[in-house]
Amino acid sequence: KILIEMSGARDALRELGKWGRGRLRLGASTTACQYLLPTVLREFQHNYPQCLIAIEPCDTADALELLRANRIDLALALEPKAGAEFDFRFLFIDELEFLLARAHPWAAAGRVVREEIPRQNYILYNKASYTFGLVEDYFRDEDMVLNTVIELGSMEAIKELVKLGLGVSILAPWVSQAEFQQGTLVSLPLGRRKLRRRWGILHWRSRRLSLTEETFVTLCRKAIGDLAPVEATPEATPMPVVPVV
Repeated sequence: KILIEMSGARDALRELGKWGRGRLRLGASTTACQYLLPTVLREFQHNYPQCLIAIEPCDTADALELLRANRIDLALALEPKAGAEFDFRFLFIDELEFLLARAHPWAAAGRVVREEIPRQNYILYNKASYTFGLVEDYFRDEDMVLNTVIELGSMEAIKELVKLGLGVSILAPWVSQAEFQQGTLVSLPLGRRKLRRRWGILHWRSRRLSLTEETFVTLCRKAIGDLAPVEATPEATPMPVVPVV
């Protein structure tokens, strides 16, 4: 135990001696790269101007593999169903909803017609993604199959096609705040049963985070708070929640 504590102390002193230097290897989903990381990294580089940052865009499953291969240090991703060897530092919960053009009949009515759900054309993100699997599982439990699906790898492209009335998407409302303000898109709940996701930071459970990594986690929490009002959840520890629009 003493040797372990001494080793930890040496690591801490070494970290202090490299203040502002070093590297941070991140894995993050394309959504996080586009909507969360810019604010976080701008503040991070202000604190650690000499720190080298490398980002690997990846889905949750890929992030786990990158962590196992020691190609990244931290992953900003969804909470995985498996991966007991990793620690998950919770950041926030979001909810997936239907994303519609303003002219869509559901938007005009202000509600979703359940019988029409399987007949819609859907524009969804990457079939290989963790979120696509969550959507499929959700509607399978509702005894529904989304028959017509266009797969795209870009959130912006998805939103543009939805604006043109070419289909309906299923996304978290917080990625479309600008479009809501412009009045070009509308979101409606999937149904009485919610489809929620837990976001957080993944890293090896056995590894103590460095000062720079702890700073990154703290800045992520702050960015979530700036993204939307924070609400308490039923968890034992209060957690920030991105509210549904």
